[in-house]
Amino acid sequence: MELATGPVFYRGLLPVDVKNVKPNSKGMHSLPKPVMVVAPTEEGTYPVIVFLHGCNLANHYYEQLLRHVASHGFIAVAPQLYWITFIEDDSRDVNAAKQVTNWLAAQDGLQFVLENKFKLNSVKPDLSKLALAGHSRGGHAAFALALGLGNPMIKLALKFSALIGVDPVAGKATGCQVPPEILTFKPRSLDVGMPALVLGTGKGPEHVGGPPCAPAGVNHAAFYDECKPSRYHFVAEEYGHTDMLDDDAPYIVDKCMCKRNENGTKNLARQSMGGVMVAFLRAILEKNNEDLKAILDNPGLSPAILNPVEHDLA
Repeated sequence: MELATGPVFYRGLLPVDVKNVKPNSKGMHSLPKPVMVVAPTEEGTYPVIVFLHGCNLANHYYEQLLRHVASHGFIAVAPQLYWITFIEDDSRDVNAAKQVTNWLAAQDGLQFVLENKFKLNSVKPDLSKLALAGHSRGGHAAFALALGLGNPMIKLALKFSALIGVDPVAGKATGCQVPPEILTFKPRSLDVGMPALVLGTGKGPEHVGGPPCAPAGVNHAAFYDECKPSRYHFVAEEYGHTDMLDDDAPYIVDKCMCKRNENGTKNLARQSMGGVMVAFLRAILEKNNEDLKAILDNPGLSPAILNPVEHDLA
């Protein structure tokens, strides 16, 4: 598991910086949404991951998770798709994610941000190695984008090569999906056109007084079951739907919305999910499957229990 940037389940060896960039701020003429950029500060050219936040959550709630990923040699771009919404339709999120993706290659895009906001002239994004990820409703939006949904007038200028759903949720129940409806309840029916990693939580389907945050039938298990190969599935058995968020996430988000692990070990959830994300990204974007193979062969390497662990390449 020991590679240039360290074991995947622990913080990598690369120093990381974070900048929040707003549309219409100095030099930013085409940025469609606010973005949080998390990047290594050491000289190099790094793959890029676009990360979509969950329902009514802030992009900066994922800073610790994305710092973990970036410290292993990736640049993360997390747009704030909206602030508060009661509209149960992900179509506009898919469209916004397309626009942010196209912005990456613009004149005032990611390279401009690295040079002018981070003051990092020797750090370059490799937009030929691009991944798409999302948590909860953002995971649903990521899958919808990968399936080519959203406004057909908004064309993607860049190509995604890997897809990650972090405890993705498609709706309230099997008969109440969020538009655009993507689950068909038929195995291997979702052709996302790239390898997919689905991360789940064991406590996501459990109640905490109201409806569960990740209901059975429309959560990670359904997404994995319906993905065409190649596909990977890891479940943090003892953790809940928001346990990968930052430690300083608001109390109501962290403690009241979803069933959670009550042992004060969210760091283990982030380490485990972040580590699997790093291993998957290395395998797909960098053609180095050593870490992913090691975890598949021995899930006990993870700080948190991963069960089930499954994959399907055929």
